[in-house]
Amino acid sequence: MSPRGRHGYLNTLSKEAKFNEVSSVRRHRPDYLIVLYMGLLMLLGLVIMYAIGPQRANVLNNAYGGHYGDTYFFLKQAISLVIALGAFAFMAFIPYNSVTKNASKILIFAFAVCVLLAFAGWAHMGIAQQSLGATRWFYLGPLGSLQPSELLKFGILIFIAGFLGNKVRLGKMNDVSETLIPLAIITAISMLFIIVIQKDLGTGISLVCIIASMLYVGGINKRIGGVILLSLAAIGLVLVVSTPHRMDRILTYFQGDNTSISDPNSYHIEHAKIAIGTGGLFGVGIGNSVQATGYLPEAINDSVFAIMGETFGFIGLFVILALFTAILLRILKVMDHLIDIRLKLVAAGVFGWLASHVILNVASMIGIFPLTGITLPLLSFGGTSMMFIAAALGLVFQLSRYTVRSSKLKEAKDENFSGRRRIGRARYSSHSGFTRD
Repeated sequence: MSPRGRHGYLNTLSKEAKFNEVSSVRRHRPDYLIVLYMGLLMLLGLVIMYAIGPQRANVLNNAYGGHYGDTYFFLKQAISLVIALGAFAFMAFIPYNSVTKNASKILIFAFAVCVLLAFAGWAHMGIAQQSLGATRWFYLGPLGSLQPSELLKFGILIFIAGFLGNKVRLGKMNDVSETLIPLAIITAISMLFIIVIQKDLGTGISLVCIIASMLYVGGINKRIGGVILLSLAAIGLVLVVSTPHRMDRILTYFQGDNTSISDPNSYHIEHAKIAIGTGGLFGVGIGNSVQATGYLPEAINDSVFAIMGETFGFIGLFVILALFTAILLRILKVMDHLIDIRLKLVAAGVFGWLASHVILNVASMIGIFPLTGITLPLLSFGGTSMMFIAAALGLVFQLSRYTVRSSKLKEAKDENFSGRRRIGRARYSSHSGFTRD
């Protein structure tokens, strides 16, 4: 073997040996602040459902002849919270390798469920729930509804993290044929179901943010990243221009403060602003919301941030945004202190998932972004979104058991093959659940 060949071979051995060592970090105490912040947000969501649930029930009973009791939405949210906590616990304690080994099966199952929903909607089957011209949910009777796009986001998160992680380890992150084209195909299929068939642009943007976060952390080339962003912007423009209701929202957004409540296209956003403005500094108090009585559309779902502004005031909204900021910072900290690139990408994807929902929802409610139908995580009414976001946070909580100190991470990067015995013996162990697949 030539000297150059031996040198390359030794470098490969060095990288593989380092990976074996740093991917077996000793299990330690997890980041319980993630649980604390998530729990506080869930409790706030439960409080607001208790406050405006009777008003929402009254609106539905009078407008649509429903038979909802005053505690219906509160009890449904409480059940969703319990299920979400169960999903968090399940993902927090099931060995992560068990999840990664089944990543492709989870993604295929998610696509299959989306296909089933599309077929059920096309055939006008009762199981396909339609709302405002879109078919996005399965109606499951007493069990409520299930939104397949949330399952798809979770499947994309797990599968792409493993896929890109392996490409990074092989030095093929920016390889067009082996990495970028397969990724583009998976993304295109996902967008077909979510944006085109289910007509859910907000969720589509969130899915793109999950993938974009993982690409950034994985080390995508800046030039390639720029081309991807421009391509996505062009596709997004086509999707907006080709759909009348999306175009109306964009035109309303550019009108700014020149819009009025009498304009049906600006009705939603104007009442959201009225709700937040009415709340003032300390809010009107629990049970005193006017906008929740039928003026503000989707008061318990997409518009819950505006209702919270009316109920709790600026101080309440500040606390809510502070909690979201805190949990996002904890996710970033976990990501920064993970060594296995695949695990880093999982945390990055969860960050993109949560951050995109918060930013899109809040920004649309205060008029910074065009109105998008996207939930406020852990606060909006609905079990599917809460369950899968809680499951994603459960993954991050589990990964927080396998982080290292920054100094040890720097050592791991700086050490060469001959000196790797000096890398933090007190910190590492070969008994971790995270081993090479």
